[in-house]
Amino acid sequence: MGSSARALRGGLRVAVLALLWGSTFLWIELALRGLSPLQVTFARCVLGALVLTVACRATGRRMPRGAVVRRRILVAAFFCNALPFALFSLGQQTVDSGLAGVLNATTPLWSVALGLALGSERGLRPARLAGLLLGFAGTVVILAPWQSAGAVGWGALAILGAAASYAVAFTYMGRTLAGRGTPTISLSAAQLVAASALTAVAMPFGGLEAVDPGPAVLTAAVVLGVLCTAVTFHLTYRIINDEGATNAAVVGYLLPVVSVLLGAVVLDERLSLRVVLGMAVVLVGVGMTRRNGAVSASAAPAGEVAVEGASTAADGQTARRAAPGDTR
Repeated sequence: MGSSARALRGGLRVAVLALLWGSTFLWIELALRGLSPLQVTFARCVLGALVLTVACRATGRRMPRGAVVRRRILVAAFFCNALPFALFSLGQQTVDSGLAGVLNATTPLWSVALGLALGSERGLRPARLAGLLLGFAGTVVILAPWQSAGAVGWGALAILGAAASYAVAFTYMGRTLAGRGTPTISLSAAQLVAASALTAVAMPFGGLEAVDPGPAVLTAAVVLGVLCTAVTFHLTYRIINDEGATNAAVVGYLLPVVSVLLGAVVLDERLSLRVVLGMAVVLVGVGMTRRNGAVSASAAPAGEVAVEGASTAADGQTARRAAPGDTR
């Protein structure tokens, strides 16, 4: 295949991924009209796990074996799937889908902050440090704690918590799971199976409420689980494997745009000028943190964002270990 054809295929993958990830918040909003937050979380985990498990078996792959790798998958499933999925569903009870997408764009900032805390971000260049501070300043502008009409509240904080959880997950997955010879379809399937089990344990605490969802709610739940969880989870691994983590991270810039546009067009959501300006500041900050820094998104959340690196060292090790045929 020629370089132009590969570039076109890569561009189409990124476009599809951005559309699916960006639409996640819309489908969560619709699903919450008939399901509780935990029920939405459980549905997307189970449906995603079912689709990827079938795909895993159909391609002749096996689930990862060994106690060590399974423990690592369990930890990754908690921080990358079960916890952030639940926090997004909880947060979107009071936060519009467009704003949820904007707040989710802070994930790369949390990754850099985590890298600083862990000592893996050494010699942080002034431009990246300025980007980190600028990004969090934009988040403060969005939340507007000085205004009664600001977005500060438990819902917005839950979504910020989900973004931070992704940062923890990506760092952990890059260091312990990616590039170790296990096919990505097997890793992603096993991770969503583990996330389903974790969510099932929490179901008695708010997931057993009686529901009577209509066709729109059921459709939203199915799309959320199949497309925005299973497909995006595996597609991200493929993009990172074929085109590199940097190309996958580009999607993070498109997510807020997609979520805001879909929220405005489909749900008639409106964003104030302050939120739009804050979003612009956040994206500029994210862009600055990527300057002269490696991207360590060895994996991405089902449904939300590929993240810039919290650990340059882990990235280098992952790149050296990974073989082109290992992570399909």
